[in-house]
Amino acid sequence: MGLILLFYINNQKLTLNRWVWGVKQKAMSLEIKVPAVGESITEVTIGQWFKNSGDYVEMDEVICELESDKATFELTAESSGRLTTKAEAGDTLEIGEVICEIDTNASEGDAAASKESPSTPETKETSSNGGGKTGEVKDMVVPTVGESITEVTLASWLKEDGDFVELDEIIAEVDSDKATFELPAEAQGILRHVAEEGDTIEIGGMICKIEVVEGDAPEATSSESSSEAASAPSGSDSYAAGHASPAAAKILAEKGIDAKDVKGTGKDGRITKEDAEKAQKPAPKPAAQPVKAESKDSAPEAPKVAGARESRREKMSSLRRTISKRLVAAKNETAMLTTFNEVNMKPIMDLRKQYKEMFKEKHNVNLGFMSFFTKACCVALQEWPAVNAQIDGNEIIYNDFCDVSIAVSAPKGLVVPVIRNAESLSFDQVEKEVVRLATKARDGKLTIEEMTGGTFTITNGGIFGSMMSTPIINQPQSAILGMHNIVERPMAVNGEVKILPMMYIALSYDHRIIDGRESVSFLVRVKQLLEDPARLLLGV
Repeated sequence: MGLILLFYINNQKLTLNRWVWGVKQKAMSLEIKVPAVGESITEVTIGQWFKNSGDYVEMDEVICELESDKATFELTAESSGRLTTKAEAGDTLEIGEVICEIDTNASEGDAAASKESPSTPETKETSSNGGGKTGEVKDMVVPTVGESITEVTLASWLKEDGDFVELDEIIAEVDSDKATFELPAEAQGILRHVAEEGDTIEIGGMICKIEVVEGDAPEATSSESSSEAASAPSGSDSYAAGHASPAAAKILAEKGIDAKDVKGTGKDGRITKEDAEKAQKPAPKPAAQPVKAESKDSAPEAPKVAGARESRREKMSSLRRTISKRLVAAKNETAMLTTFNEVNMKPIMDLRKQYKEMFKEKHNVNLGFMSFFTKACCVALQEWPAVNAQIDGNEIIYNDFCDVSIAVSAPKGLVVPVIRNAESLSFDQVEKEVVRLATKARDGKLTIEEMTGGTFTITNGGIFGSMMSTPIINQPQSAILGMHNIVERPMAVNGEVKILPMMYIALSYDHRIIDGRESVSFLVRVKQLLEDPARLLLGV
């Protein structure tokens, strides 16, 4: 009897253990539901899956992208395990509906084993080449490039969507309101564009993703996929071709435009919100009207204009927008006016002609006019410190150093790099610094540090043939000197008329801080030093 009772108890324990194990097995499958993303949002559309069904995912890893009628959201894994998708890309789901399941009992090895089969030669082919996708996706965001910079514009992609990129390889160029920066890849793998060229992105905003790959580039996989894409009909490249996002679909519906009439510029041909906003309803074809015989009293037709009459509209770059704002602000926020003088350039030209070759042979740089003007301005700035000062609220900041900004016309706009402590530099050091900064400016390689902190600016419109101008102050500076072209003019010298190479110089200044006596005296002192360069050497 006791033996029978013991057998019965053990049998009940075994049944209970099996029931508990079954409950645990069921509990290990975690359902992921569409989260609530806003009070007025009732449904979302699956934009794309970043993970495939059967992949092993880590907790908090981004697995797919959801689109609502207002924004795009990323869905993260709520646990580690094997992913099983319940909906396809492009499906529309209600809030709270199951979108996928995660088998939390599965290990990474189990997921890899379940995916590996003889019918999947891509995996073997990739591993034979020494590279393969790890499943990790690296989100790249716009880095912080300066304290005052809050957004950048994507100037150009140097790598196409789907290209294999190496770690630290330059993949794009971004423009800020001050300079152009190169964006290096933060991982090795397949590049996926998120932003388009010309888009303005805030600091910290996502610009692209990289599907991380270990080892060499997966050449076999990429070539196979490209051949499949080439053999597939153009209309079925992907579900996204011609597919409008919820926000875009809403705009198109309001405009009464069919999505088939809109060409998508988004990923895989998807119609974005911007495409919908720019879309115009096609004009109805005019009904055929019977041709009427022209009457004798009809008005004569307007003469046709010969030649092309095309126009184009281009988006302003971030740099150009900032230049516009700052120039208008300088005109509106300063009491700016300009005083003029003229300089006899013959002494400097004779000096350059005499020592030009020796100067270049010794210092390996040409002796130009900029070094003479920079040194003359530094002497005058130290004698008239108000011209080298700036206003900060209710205070005036006087600078004992001369950081001279040089205006350079770069391909993307005007930039103003700074020659630091120009008062302590020699002629050859100034010329070398001018060449270095001008070259970097034209190549778009200037840094933020090289363009901030100037106390006075020199601009040379003479290289473009300008005879006279009124340069605009480079805020927060208080003055700017304008150089112009050199023209031979008859001048009265000691009662005689002589033909001399003359240049007009202009000083624009902020009258709030610089009085007329100081501005005129500053310009006269610069004229005196340029017409007698020996004063620069003797300090008189």
